[in-house]
Amino acid sequence: MVSFEELGIEKSIVKALKETGIEQPFPIQESIIPLILKGEDVIGRSNTGTGKTAAFVLPMLSKLNPNNFLQALILVPTRELATQITSTINQLVKYSNLRAVAIYGGQNYQMQKKILNKGVNIVVATPGRLLDHMNQRTINLSKINFLVLDEADRMLDMGFIDDIKEILSHIDNKKQICLFSATMPDSIVQLAKEQMNSPKQISIEKTISQANINQSYLLLNEKDKFKQLVNTLKPISKDDESHIIVFTATKQRARDLTFKLRDDDFYVESIHGDLNQRQRESTLSRFRNKRFNILVATDVASRGLDISSVSHIINYDIPDDVETYFHRIGRTARAGANGTALSFVSQNDMFTLRKIQNIAKNSLKNLNTEYGIEVDFNVNSAPRPNRFRSNYGRKYNNNNSGGYGRGYGSRGGYGRNNNSNSTRDRDGDSQRGYGRSRIPAEQRVRNNYDNSGNSKYYSRRLSGITRPLGRRNNYSNRGDLD
Repeated sequence: MVSFEELGIEKSIVKALKETGIEQPFPIQESIIPLILKGEDVIGRSNTGTGKTAAFVLPMLSKLNPNNFLQALILVPTRELATQITSTINQLVKYSNLRAVAIYGGQNYQMQKKILNKGVNIVVATPGRLLDHMNQRTINLSKINFLVLDEADRMLDMGFIDDIKEILSHIDNKKQICLFSATMPDSIVQLAKEQMNSPKQISIEKTISQANINQSYLLLNEKDKFKQLVNTLKPISKDDESHIIVFTATKQRARDLTFKLRDDDFYVESIHGDLNQRQRESTLSRFRNKRFNILVATDVASRGLDISSVSHIINYDIPDDVETYFHRIGRTARAGANGTALSFVSQNDMFTLRKIQNIAKNSLKNLNTEYGIEVDFNVNSAPRPNRFRSNYGRKYNNNNSGGYGRGYGSRGGYGRNNNSNSTRDRDGDSQRGYGRSRIPAEQRVRNNYDNSGNSKYYSRRLSGITRPLGRRNNYSNRGDLD
């Protein structure tokens, strides 16, 4: 097998890479690194967990001049992916003078401005915040010669296409561009034709069945989901090495599920679009450091979250989008490890399950017989209604007083009238106003963690975790929460 040195990677970069435990390139890196080092534009179709980030970061670092000016720009759809890529770069530039910074919303603007003024070689940015700096003339893109568009299809879905075109209009035409996307919609193809110079197209997808992930599903009535989740978590959460992510459809669902699991004595936190950046980073840091072992998350965490110790993914709510399913399960089995993915499938999810099975080559195993669970579902059911419509899964009183709906069958919260509107925020969650809280006041303030020190996962709940984005949080002054 060829080595990184033989591929042409700078020796100082290879030295830092070996210290992270990586000594041999993945196949996709063997394909892409030589092309980038030659100066070719590259279009890559890639799944999550394939080693794609290193495939463009390693040759980029080998080509950059350590002089104090900005030469490389990496555009990404989410702040989590921005911080993840920047963290990878900072590990690899340990023995060089290259400097990288992540620029994204939710972070202090003046702090970002000071870092940019000191001089950096690489910026990893979300389009919106980068445009803010461009408009304020706090960033200079005139000497950019290397540009990466990562998860271009996701940026398109989130409405960033016009922002990207505006950013590209400020960069010299001589730039080298690498574009990575799981799918290739027409707008991405057109963007590539307009901006790229005879790009080399490389398919770097793993087998979509992802043989190193044990995928299975359970057909369940909606009302039985939580009981089954508890029964599933009890045996695996006792293992000190188990790290579990439970994905839900909405922010409200994630909050409610977190409270209920704490009542059943699980050590659990949540991450969703209503948390500010400090709360998100603190929660993820504590999860990485095994301060708790169950993370309840919305699709905020379905991309750009690289935690090698994640052993299990549970789709409490199966996603409407098939691509999101594969991104979710890609949080486990990182870099060739093994993992487990279990999905709870209700009647309305049968259409999506069939699509996943078709793409995954029927690699998902039905566990109903093994678990002794019998349901009578129509396997040919139509697609579910749009979950983001205000009347999905709820029924209202004649006076539209905002009474409760069907409980967990609805997305986005409780107690809204039939005229409520919904929008999508750029983290992929549904944003809606809330009515009455279904969580008793005493439960919202109760601390369910064991502070006695008898447990491996002693901790305190982050106060303010249910507060909307923008409200002041109530972090404890204890050092273990910083």
